[in-house]
Amino acid sequence: MFNHEPAGYECPLCLVVRGDEDDLTSQQDVVLRTDRATAFVASRWWPNNLGHLLVVPNTHHENLYDLPAPDGHAVHDAVRAIAIAIRSTYGCAGVSTRQHNEPAGYQDAWHHHVHVFPRYPGDNLYNTRHLPTPATRADREPYAHKLRAHLER
Repeated sequence: MFNHEPAGYECPLCLVVRGDEDDLTSQQDVVLRTDRATAFVASRWWPNNLGHLLVVPNTHHENLYDLPAPDGHAVHDAVRAIAIAIRSTYGCAGVSTRQHNEPAGYQDAWHHHVHVFPRYPGDNLYNTRHLPTPATRADREPYAHKLRAHLER
C-alpha cells in the first residue's frame, strides 16, 4: 500500500542492519541493536544538530503504512532509549524526532526510519537544509562512542 520503492532497490538501511558498510555508514556508527531495531549515527547532518541518529526496524518495511506493530513498538522503544542517551550525553536542551512517508512526505530512503535530533535553543532545525556533504567516519565516531558508552551502562 502506498509504496514507491523502485524495482531492484538496494536498501542502504538493510545494508547496515545486516552488518555491512558503505561510504556513508559503518558498523562503528551502530549504537544500539535489538532483535527488531537498530540505531546508528547518520551521515546526513544539519548545521546546528550534529550527530543525529536513524532508528530502523531490522526487517525491511518501506514506510509507516507497512510496519507491523511489533516492529513499530521496537522502533519506538529504541527511539526512546536513543533520545534519553542523546539528552544525557550531548549537552543539548531537548530532542526532536521526525519520520517521513512517501515522496510528498520527504521520504527518500525506502525503509521505515525515524530521525532523532539533538535540539538546542535557536538551532533553526526546521528552517535549514542538511549539510551538502556527508559527515565522515571520523566526524561520526565521537557521537557513536558517547552514545554506546551511555547505553552500555
